[in-house]
Amino acid sequence: MSIAVTGATGFVGGAVMDAARQKRLDARALTRSPKAERAGVMWIKGTLDQESTLRDLIRGTDAVIHIAGLTNTPNPVRFEAANVTGTANMIAAAKAEGVQRFVFVSSLSAREPDLSAYGGSKARAEELVKASELDWTIVRPPAVYGPRDTDMFELFRTAKYGIVPVPPEGRTSIIHVEDLARLLIALVPSSHKVTGKIFEPWDDNAFGYEHSELGKMIAEAVGNPNAIAPKLPAGVLQFAAKADQAIRGPKAKLTPDRVGYMLHPDWVCDMKKAPPISLWQAVWSGEDGLKMTAEWYKAQGWL
Repeated sequence: MSIAVTGATGFVGGAVMDAARQKRLDARALTRSPKAERAGVMWIKGTLDQESTLRDLIRGTDAVIHIAGLTNTPNPVRFEAANVTGTANMIAAAKAEGVQRFVFVSSLSAREPDLSAYGGSKARAEELVKASELDWTIVRPPAVYGPRDTDMFELFRTAKYGIVPVPPEGRTSIIHVEDLARLLIALVPSSHKVTGKIFEPWDDNAFGYEHSELGKMIAEAVGNPNAIAPKLPAGVLQFAAKADQAIRGPKAKLTPDRVGYMLHPDWVCDMKKAPPISLWQAVWSGEDGLKMTAEWYKAQGWL
């Protein structure tokens, strides 16, 4: 089979490309800038707002894996164009090229669309997918971590210096990027088990992690088990977001919009939305996956 992939140059997309190669799937992948040749990959230069480019991307493939999207920005207005309009354009291109199988990477934040502009945009994109009449499957990952990630890396870096600041009381699920990538590839073939379904995948812990517990696990992964994991009140997080935006501008990692969903106490995946065990199971436990990720950061000189 062959697949069309958006977001192939990003964190999750890169892992999906690796998983596709392991399964000997040919891929056509969207990219903004020229890329080096890679076995089994045809790079298509363009963006999500170029109709002819998207049709070229999808033409002749068996399935679409739509990963591309905006996850964080100091300007929440940008979420609509990137996540909603971009998804609408991909749906239109898939229909125009007669490709029915459509795997959409959403977010657990879509469950609570009123908490953040990001979550709201993902929820609206989901509605477009569900109304598309394509052979669709939606995947809502929780917090994704692993080699090359720059978001959760911030917590690994602070853990090295003895502190892992976490949100107030609450729990969250996590998933290693390699496990998420394997799931997305496993969903490419159509079947009654996956068509029209929304899946929320997680690691080996179905009950998720209390925020301080996760902070301690990250500290242990970087080799600093004595690090503390204080819970930051809402006011402190909101102030920190403003400070980050003032200091790093458009490169700010902690934005007011992100704080909106960080303050929600329940980001644990729904057991009723687990992918079929016959199709996929997570390989990385939280403890082992976090340790592996910390070792990668160290090997690359990030820590």
